[in-house]
Amino acid sequence: MRLDQALKWQGLVATGGEAKLRIQGGEVQVNGSVESRRGRKLQSGDVVELAGRRFTIEPTEPGDGTATP
Repeated sequence: MRLDQALKWQGLVATGGEAKLRIQGGEVQVNGSVESRRGRKLQSGDVVELAGRRFTIEPTEPGDGTATP
């Protein structure tokens, strides 16, 4: 799953455009580091944080990752 998609899926942003702006604005962290690439592929175990909300990417099927709160 891409970072911008994960933010939308978790309800942290309303649109892809908002995700882009917040990512490029340095508001999003992945595994404790600011991430500026909205197309970053997230892997199982990655921790994403925005505005004090955090979620972890968990696998649902081999090779596929989805986010859990």
